[in-house]
Formats: sequence, structure tokens, C-alpha cells
Amino acid sequence: MLGVHFAITAEQERSLLAAVDDGDEDAVGEMLADIEEEWDDDALMVDTDKAWDAIHRCLTDGTLDGATGEYPLSHAVLGGRELHDELCAVYVTAAEVRDVAAALREVDGAWLRARFDAIDDPDYRGALDDGDFEYTWSNFEDVRRFYANASTAGRAVIFTAS
Repeated sequence: MLGVHFAITAEQERSLLAAVDDGDEDAVGEMLADIEEEWDDDALMVDTDKAWDAIHRCLTDGTLDGATGEYPLSHAVLGGRELHDELCAVYVTAAEVRDVAAALREVDGAWLRARFDAIDDPDYRGALDDGDFEYTWSNFEDVRRFYANASTAGRAVIFTAS
């Protein structure tokens, strides 16, 4: 599964949350597809390919459970409000985005490498070698930059994986 973060506009946020609150999963799915297809602001979007998996594991408890790990790092990828029962789509409020951005600034390569080396889940599909870590670190730096941009813009974030 390939992962992408989007720093959504206030209008997109209102529409998406209204559809979620109404239980209209078809509308939610359509809105998510529209956001992905029509996105045109690279500074407020980041594609992490498959690295989102390792990034989330490193920032939480080593699993892909979105409810684990300590806030705010837990909300960088899979933590937050789930938007759909069938799709991997998670929402993080603008206030949470500020917290995540601040926490990500504190993460250095040595800390992330120690967490990466501790991944012990047979479901992890990466190689867990130096090349896999470099791939993870490079994408992590992109996620950190993205959250800084989203925080500065005062935007909420959605993460999708498909």
C-alpha cells in the first residue's frame, strides 16, 4: 500500500467531517478520491510510498495499530480519527498537526534508527537493513517538512493508504 498525506483546506475538512458524521461512506470515499485526484500543491502533500509503514512503526510501538504509541508522534501517520470502515483514511485536526510538527522536529536519525532496528513484527514487509532505513529516514524527513508546512498553514491533515 502506498501512503499519502494531504493538508486539507477548511472547506474540504468541513465537507469530509460532515459526511463522516452522517455515516455516508460513499460520499467520504468520493471526497477522498477527489482530493487525491485534484491535488495540486506539493508543499501541502507528501507521498511516502511504502515508507509510511516503517515510519508509523518507529513512531509508535512497532505495530501498525493506529491506536498505539504516545501522542503526538502516534498521530503522524495512522493515529487520529478514522474516516472510513473500508479504506485506510485518517484525519488529524489542525491543533494536533501543530503538536505532531513540534514532536517530529525533535526526532533525530539515531533515535529513529534505534526504533527502526527494534521492529520485530513478522508482518513488516521491509528488509530491515541499511537501505531500508535510509529509505525510511528520507521519507521521514519529507513527512517532517510536510507537517511543518501544514502547521504553518493552519491546516488539518488526512493520511490515506491504498
